[in-house]
Amino acid sequence: MSMFYLVFCLVAFLMQVVAGAWLIKCFPSMGVKGSLLVMGLLSAVMFAGFTLTRTHQTGLFWHALYYFAYTYLGLVFLSFALSVGFFILYILLTCFHVKTNFLFPVSLVILVGVWIISFWGGFSTPKVKKIMVQIPGAPQMKWAVLSDTHLGMGVSLSRFDKVLRRLEAEKPDGILVLGDVFEYGPDREKYAARLAQVKTPLGSFGVLGNHEYYMGYGDSKQFFKDADITLLENEATALPNGVQIAGLKDIRTTGVSAGQVAKLLGGLNPQQPIILLSHTPLLAEVAAQHGTDLMLSGHTHNGQLWPFHYLVKTQFPRIYGLHDVNGMKFYITSGVFYWGIPLRFLAPAELVMVEVNP
Repeated sequence: MSMFYLVFCLVAFLMQVVAGAWLIKCFPSMGVKGSLLVMGLLSAVMFAGFTLTRTHQTGLFWHALYYFAYTYLGLVFLSFALSVGFFILYILLTCFHVKTNFLFPVSLVILVGVWIISFWGGFSTPKVKKIMVQIPGAPQMKWAVLSDTHLGMGVSLSRFDKVLRRLEAEKPDGILVLGDVFEYGPDREKYAARLAQVKTPLGSFGVLGNHEYYMGYGDSKQFFKDADITLLENEATALPNGVQIAGLKDIRTTGVSAGQVAKLLGGLNPQQPIILLSHTPLLAEVAAQHGTDLMLSGHTHNGQLWPFHYLVKTQFPRIYGLHDVNGMKFYITSGVFYWGIPLRFLAPAELVMVEVNP
């Protein structure tokens, strides 16, 4: 068992303690001992779900355990974040001698409301988001962008099919895949086969994300092959219409340097449009300096659950949306689904359509 996992378990339990303390404040009759016992039991089931579903992936029981474990973790995080806010507000009101009785029922209503919104955000089919960009000299194109689908145990084949049918209805010219496509679970070949059924005039191109390396490099490459996605690993390809698509290995996981990016882009034709795919939204200034017209990234999920995006912002200078980096257009998507926790709060999922010179 790794040190990271032990620290993760400790943090998850402490978040429960803080959230539980607020609930006890609201309902003193709950008692401390009983609450700690319940939290301990729920934690045990949650941690069992994290570990056992890595090796047990078929059957209703294991899927239910998976969803319970990750859903409970998400609800704990949201409850912790809100409870910290409620405690701060309680202390401030007390200092100013303001009655606090109203705070307890109001906080519970807010908490339940946030949970409901989060479930809706996680389980609803992502909407199509259209991004318009101008690239001088490029032909008119529409690209569908698939990023951070995290297929497998957490996302069923039927849910993925709904997204692909929505994608097909948009009639894109091509598909750009930004990594973290398949997580782990049964029916990997079926997911790949369904994606391979989506045919576009220009084809599908993609890069690996950090989770592809975590889940097994060889299996991940095979998934891309089975899904009929041209995998770009610090390499580029030129399309018949003159557009050049370059793709990076995952920057953080494989240690891609600015020099490697410069070398890759320096070997391309600067007179033709360049689209750069990078799972991790880093080295954008280097890409812009070396002639990239459009850069696309994912990875951040835009935090997935507010207020987690504040922590994500400490790791990346840009975490979501369309940016102009020294003349280069740079779009970071929040992703199609989610990682692990099947919830989203104030960070909706999206199926991106990038329209070039519409």
